[in-house]
This record gives sequence, structure tokens and C-alpha cells, in this order.
Amino acid sequence: MANNQQNQNASKTNPQEVKRQNQQSAQNQGQKTEFASETDAQEVRRQNQQSNQRKQQASSKGQQQQ
Repeated sequence: MANNQQNQNASKTNPQEVKRQNQQSAQNQGQKTEFASETDAQEVRRQNQQSNQRKQQASSKGQQQQ
């Protein structure tokens, strides 16, 4: 029966741990995330422009074949 009680307790949420995680999350919100700080906006724009050019070329080729 002792094992059964331990299993039931293991599945319960630890409110102190949740509070700690919430505090840590609130502190981190003011910081830049790694993803955002490593993103090169100019490079993304250049890649988007190339992609759009390829789409236009493919579209114009499809219209010529009809």
C-alpha cells in the first residue's frame, strides 16, 4: 500500500516548482532569445527575394507551355 501512495503523490503538481519556473520565465522575458539574436534580417530578406524570383520564373514558364 505504501507504493500506491508514493505513485499517487508522484503524479501531483509541485506548486513550489511551478512558482519557481514562472519566476524564472518572467525574468527571461526581458532578454533576447538566442534565435532572435542570431537571425540576420538582411540575409532573410535576400533569401525571400530569391525565392520570389524563382516562383515568378516558374510561373512564367508554366504560362508559356499552355
